[in-house]
Amino acid sequence: MMSLNLAHQTGAAAAVAPAAPRTAVVAAAAGTVSAPAVAPAAAPSLQLQTQTVDPAAPAQGPDLPMAFQALVESLPEEQHPDVGGEERRKVGVPVYVMMPLDTVRKDGNGLNRRKAVEASLKALKSAGAEGIMVDVWWGIAECEGPGRYNFTGYMELMEMAKKNGLKVQAVMSFHQCGGNVGDSVTIPLPKWVLEEMDKDQDLAYTDRSGRRNYEYLSLGADAMPVLKGRTPVQCYGDFMRAFRDHFAAFMGNTIVEIQVGMGPAGELRYPSYPESNGTWRFPGIGEFQCYDRYMLSSLKAAAEAVGKPEWGNAGPGDSGGYNDWPEESPFFRREGGWNTPYGEFFMSWYSQMLLEHGERILSAASGVYTGTPGVKISVKVAGIHWHYGTRSHAAELTAGYYNTRHHDGYQPIARMLARHGAVLNFTCVEMRNHEQPQDAQCRPEELVQQVAAAARESGVGLAGENALPRYDETAHDQIVTTAAEKAEEERMVAFTYLRMGPDLFQPDNWRRFAAFVKRMTESGVRDVCREQVEREAQGVAHATGSLVHEAAVALSN
Repeated sequence: MMSLNLAHQTGAAAAVAPAAPRTAVVAAAAGTVSAPAVAPAAAPSLQLQTQTVDPAAPAQGPDLPMAFQALVESLPEEQHPDVGGEERRKVGVPVYVMMPLDTVRKDGNGLNRRKAVEASLKALKSAGAEGIMVDVWWGIAECEGPGRYNFTGYMELMEMAKKNGLKVQAVMSFHQCGGNVGDSVTIPLPKWVLEEMDKDQDLAYTDRSGRRNYEYLSLGADAMPVLKGRTPVQCYGDFMRAFRDHFAAFMGNTIVEIQVGMGPAGELRYPSYPESNGTWRFPGIGEFQCYDRYMLSSLKAAAEAVGKPEWGNAGPGDSGGYNDWPEESPFFRREGGWNTPYGEFFMSWYSQMLLEHGERILSAASGVYTGTPGVKISVKVAGIHWHYGTRSHAAELTAGYYNTRHHDGYQPIARMLARHGAVLNFTCVEMRNHEQPQDAQCRPEELVQQVAAAARESGVGLAGENALPRYDETAHDQIVTTAAEKAEEERMVAFTYLRMGPDLFQPDNWRRFAAFVKRMTESGVRDVCREQVEREAQGVAHATGSLVHEAAVALSN
């Protein structure tokens, strides 16, 4: 999915890290993690989002064993001192699980591995998951022609989720699947869109060497009627409206979130670090994507407006290549061009274009979903943590985040989301600094803190994801500490787990996942001994053994 793949971490991060001292978790359990001296008032929408799921949610299917429920009910009385205390444990962070990228068949008419999906959803419900996230691919649902929508396979999934009492985060995926970390399948843009891109190649993002990127339409053409008489933003809006109308009966009860895709991997960014064909490798700085004629026209107008027409001919000529490091580039080195009047002009324009793109699409989404009770809108922001410890933050700059030692690049994004009541979805929540290559100045923990602060100050809800598949307790501890063990006004509004697949349903991984969900969704669970959480998770694993085995086998085929 888009998903989600934003972290483009290295093999060091991809490998399961050895069990590390859980100092942060121990500190939280000891009560040493304190709230800010002055806690900002949470916006009403944020307060609403931090409430737990309705206790009257649909019950488990009749074929699910009741062993887990019996186990919980049999706990000694002293562990449940009062009803109020038990309720406080229930105000945690709801956990969703990302579905496989190819959940819906490419023809759109049904589900791949239907039996596996059915078993998986039952298992997730039994483990206490709130719901699932699924990509609604533009390249599948509007493949055959403009305005010809086919949501048949997605309808089958929504009905299945509803039957199992699961909520759905639906991602409006206006990007290509393929070319990013974790993209195991290829789903291109609709063929009629690609035909227009073949006729006018400037509809594709373009780098300094003229290399075109077909993952997502260039934002420079947002307002141009280049797609059979419609603008890209009109196409996105029409798609969202068709989705809303088709799934009207599910809106607000089963479908509770619409994540609006805004770029490659579904993220609000430029495709500055494409992995396809070996173009980029972690931890390269990436390249600016502003060389299609639509982007260059805007740059030229911006330069003339500030009385510097010579600045409008191209992007920085000394910004290096995809796989360079900051110090290898005059523009990004410690006292490089990024910190000059020209650099400030260019980065302001480049990042502002991205913000305006987000504003246009959010306006369209708000027009579609405002007035749909129970449905919130979210936007995904990439977790570009490499070279974060340098002064220029080169990898963030090429992606469109004007975040440097002197400039906060995430607060403007958070404020833009706040204007539309949208949630900021961020990734790399599972990462610890020491797991990353130190020479690449990776700082995922500080990056998450900065984005969380921007969200808090802007009054928007913050949701999280893990950037890479991780099933180990070290990663789970980090997520719990970052997402759930915070003052209530700082707690994430939701967390989406990457991703459903055969590995998740391996017995040890599934047991650890069940414990993780309990720790996330029951905020007071850290006051209960870890052994009890493990016992309860073992109960889930035992009760769902046959379902999990069925799902693992079916997903492997």
